Amino acid sequence: MDGMLSQEEINALLGDMGAGSSDGGSASGGSNLSSDEKDAIGEISNICMGTAATTLYSLVNQKVVITTPVVEVTTWENMTKEYARPCVFININYKEGIDGNNVLILKEEDVKVITDLMMGGDGLNPSPELTDLHISAICEAMNQMMGSSATSLSSMLNCKVDISPPEAELIDMAGNIDPAKISNFINGEFVNVTFRMTIGELVDSTIMQLYPIDLAKELYKKFSSGEEQAPEPPKQQAPPQQTAPAPSAAPQPTPQAAPQPVMMEQPMMGQPMMGQPMMGQDVNVQNVQFKAFNPMPNPVLQQENIDLIMDVPLDVSVVLGRTKKTIKEILEFAPGTIIELNRLAGEPIDVIVNQKLVAKGEVVVIEESFGIRITDIIKEKM
Repeated sequence: MDGMLSQEEINALLGDMGAGSSDGGSASGGSNLSSDEKDAIGEISNICMGTAATTLYSLVNQKVVITTPVVEVTTWENMTKEYARPCVFININYKEGIDGNNVLILKEEDVKVITDLMMGGDGLNPSPELTDLHISAICEAMNQMMGSSATSLSSMLNCKVDISPPEAELIDMAGNIDPAKISNFINGEFVNVTFRMTIGELVDSTIMQLYPIDLAKELYKKFSSGEEQAPEPPKQQAPPQQTAPAPSAAPQPTPQAAPQPVMMEQPMMGQPMMGQPMMGQDVNVQNVQFKAFNPMPNPVLQQENIDLIMDVPLDVSVVLGRTKKTIKEILEFAPGTIIELNRLAGEPIDVIVNQKLVAKGEVVVIEESFGIRITDIIKEKM
């Protein structure tokens, strides 16, 4: 023997390698997911995002629908080709029950609409720029949404699951990104779960949820073991039979008598069957009276909803007046130049909150600082 392999032996080895790598894609370093694992991740995400949609509805007071997810294993390069626009990354870290993190990706315009609705706007004219105020508001919304999702996840996995407060950041996936923020996704494959989300008639878009492969496999294991250990529902027991006292002499059955079916519950001797009045007894039959149902708003629920955003900071500005100047006139500005405004002396000035007119007032002096005394609240919708 010269130690060299024949062509038949080489073909046999190559055939064994091909067969070992075709088992649902799970033999390529353990990166890919089997069809069962994908189905489990899709089911988990579907239930969790359904709970999150209910929470988002209470925040924006708009109908929120999140459709059945699509689960795929992808890479960062492939994903950025399809979603290479500025978007908001929301990082969710699990601190109990699960070891790892996942990332929610929302489009910038969707975040503007959601935060505008949370702050009392109509969502039709959101802010042109995404500010720190919007980031703070979407973090609060995600904290509520993913907190409720963690509760649903706890029920599915039969263990307590808790998250840390989410962190949000505006990122352009086509540009330069800090690798430390996406270290679990930028190298190798990960799980991308895509949902379609609609909010009233304002938003019809897609959101993505990214899972590292290790976290997806851990969820599948816990989900599968939870199904195996789930106790069977107790069987419904038949009500105890009430047996009548045996008579002193049992009657002899006649040959023509057919066998009677066994009843679940037999009445006692001398007692009427349920629903049958006793002979000679007057029965008072009346129609059921129902109270009128008038749906009223729940003030406790409304107060709870507004409490969710009580800590969100808002920008308050006071507008003394406005005017328009040409570029030539502005270039001629110098110390001492007087600019005439379009507001008369003594006329109420505008109080602007988050680019919306909310009140009128007058200028006052408080010690060494200017202030504003509110004289009128703008009640009509601007």
